[in-house]
Amino acid sequence: MSIHYLKRKSAQTQSADQSIVTTVEKMLADIKTGGADAAARYARELDGYQGPVVVSAESFARAGRALSDGVKQDIDFAHARVRDFARHQREALLEFETELIDGLIAGQKLIPINTAGCYVPGGRYAHAASAIMSICTARVAGVSHIVAASPANAERGIHPAILYAMQVSGVDTVLALGGVQGIAALAYGLFTERPADIVVGPGNQYVAEAKRLLFGQIGIDVLAGPTESAIIADASADPTMVAIDLVGQAEHGADSPVWLITDSRPLAEAVIAQVPALVAALPEPARSAAGAAWRDHAEVVLCDSREAMCKVSDQYAPEHLQVMATDLRWWLDSLTNYGSLFLGEETTVAYGDKSSGPNHILPTRGAARYSGGLSVGKFLKTVTWQQLTRPASRNIGTVTARISRLEGMEGHARTADARLHKYYPDEAFDLAPQEVNDQSGRA
Repeated sequence: MSIHYLKRKSAQTQSADQSIVTTVEKMLADIKTGGADAAARYARELDGYQGPVVVSAESFARAGRALSDGVKQDIDFAHARVRDFARHQREALLEFETELIDGLIAGQKLIPINTAGCYVPGGRYAHAASAIMSICTARVAGVSHIVAASPANAERGIHPAILYAMQVSGVDTVLALGGVQGIAALAYGLFTERPADIVVGPGNQYVAEAKRLLFGQIGIDVLAGPTESAIIADASADPTMVAIDLVGQAEHGADSPVWLITDSRPLAEAVIAQVPALVAALPEPARSAAGAAWRDHAEVVLCDSREAMCKVSDQYAPEHLQVMATDLRWWLDSLTNYGSLFLGEETTVAYGDKSSGPNHILPTRGAARYSGGLSVGKFLKTVTWQQLTRPASRNIGTVTARISRLEGMEGHARTADARLHKYYPDEAFDLAPQEVNDQSGRA
């Protein structure tokens, strides 16, 4: 397998530096001690927001009036696609019960989480789609109460498009809080008296660090880093479309890597040549973000076969993976590590980001090797149950007693012994562990 880098990143991917960790630790401690007052104070100090933290019904109504019918129809369209996909996910997750042996019935239940906290970023961009992705998915899962938090602008509060998307998606309570104070309020149940069982949603480094530090006290979706996208393209791909899609994803932020994996040197060189002009044509702040992302973090990898391209892609394990190549079914069957897969030129990543249906809250920094993205299943607890009859307890009890003693756990063994003696007082059972052979095979 031959691999050659035509472009390599110039900056190292950084985890949260110690100053961010220290800042977030202090803020979480302050808010845990000071409660709602401390969270509101941080909103005033960091965002300049002086209004009420809990969004009122009038604020939702005002947001609706501020948006044109066309904007609301677009948000409604996106919500319907995400909702329908989530419903199909839910239908694919099944409860069951089965009789493993006579008298031993075991089963699986899917129990929705009681309270979900959904963080919706709202700084540089108005992330209405992110509100849909988290809140709607939690609602379809059957979560009892959904609390959302999003940063509020000093003049207008939360962006009206975000508020409208939250309302359409089925939110119960919205907090005008961003950053660490928003995550803390969700986790600690501030302003609602409903501490979140899980907190989901993308955010900046401070948001990600707050979720990391709180993980264990609460569930989270993923430990997310900067948005990342990869494109696999062969000689059949249109280099202009490849370049446009790379730049489109690079605008997420200056630290958002984009990667091109190809077996065509002419295509790679054409893409590299076109990107600067495409970046320069963007308005600010997208131009600066995409320019830095391409300059510092982008990579272009030239491979000698599609098998090599597949291997390289799986090593990256990208958050978003787009394939512009022939034989799309082969790629679908062969690729294993990605957050979400986009097949064909017609299927740009932006469609998934905004309105096509599958969730856009996805694993980053290689986490796609072991985790998928946000789904209905993230808001469901898969729990098990079992029930035995007395005859089944006879069979299971003898084995349990012997294995327990084999492991040296006499207390466990005696719980089985007690039932066997109670239910079958006239029977004698072999409850001693079997001898263990040494490595030579001798007892």
